[in-house]
Amino acid sequence: MRKGFLTGCVLAIAAAICAAQQTPANTQAPASTVPANTPAPVGNPIPAAMAAAPPDPAAAVVPALERKIEVMIRAELAVPPQYEIAIGPRQKSDVNGYDTIAVTFLLPSQPDRKQTVNFLLSKDSSTLARLSKWDIGPDPAAMLPTSGRPMRGDPDAKVTIVNFDDLECPYCAQMNAEFFPATLDRYKGLVKFVYMDYPLVEIHPWAMHAAVNANCLAALSGTAYWNYVDYLHTHGQDVNGPDRDVAKSTAMLDKLANQEGARDNLDAAKLGACIAKQDDTKIVAEMKAGDKAGVNATPTFFVSGERWAGELEEHQVWIMIDRALKEQGIAPPGPEPSATPPPPAAKPGK
Repeated sequence: MRKGFLTGCVLAIAAAICAAQQTPANTQAPASTVPANTPAPVGNPIPAAMAAAPPDPAAAVVPALERKIEVMIRAELAVPPQYEIAIGPRQKSDVNGYDTIAVTFLLPSQPDRKQTVNFLLSKDSSTLARLSKWDIGPDPAAMLPTSGRPMRGDPDAKVTIVNFDDLECPYCAQMNAEFFPATLDRYKGLVKFVYMDYPLVEIHPWAMHAAVNANCLAALSGTAYWNYVDYLHTHGQDVNGPDRDVAKSTAMLDKLANQEGARDNLDAAKLGACIAKQDDTKIVAEMKAGDKAGVNATPTFFVSGERWAGELEEHQVWIMIDRALKEQGIAPPGPEPSATPPPPAAKPGK
């Protein structure tokens, strides 16, 4: 089976400012749905040694040059037309032959949501450059708080796949129903999956509520958690309902969680109290960890720390997994098998 998956659940400024280079910068934004690999300006800071000095009032970029810079940035970084670009004055940099200019991207309808990126402009105003840096000190896998999370696969597997999931995201549903089961079947005993929460609340109104309920189940039973996750990923439209009433959706989410608890003989009082409290502290902490690791879309997954979010065929993802296995001295399995998607998840409580 060869299927391509496209990350489609992202936030507008995150996609328009952060997605082009898939770096650890992440900016929350107004709601929209665009491909996560949309080219766009990235807010990577230039190295500290290149930090700008205080601006010289006489060094303002002349209008004609300012227009040329803006046109170039819009073309090269595919900046959406609705975004405005403000170009600051030249400032001294430590790079020979170049000054620094600060370029600010903002959306007029959301003036508090903006990001400033430093560019280098040659002294003769003929070349515009942008430098990026990456911190290779922290291990990306170690930055993700996966301890205590429910998992699928062999607990002793050397390769861990961490998926940042949104229970209302249709692309996450596709990955959950097709790619992940096929991968577990192919790599029997060699990989394990952990889901972490990244509900895009601006575009998915019941995603946070669903994540809280799933975590309430997870605290009592890993099996109940996965049953709930699988069901929501295959019945998202049922939760939405014909009128897409959020109150009705959250009521259904609670009903399904309680039904799952009853089926698994969980402590009804504990589960009910947790659902009623709707404490999202843990989910918010996971989202912040995701931000630091460069997550700005769902699904985004990490194969032993190697991140990917965007369009990728199934066999290409398996190349990443094979590479991670080889690094552990483990021979990957043979040619990819044929696989069929599993049947829809059973309704909780049934």
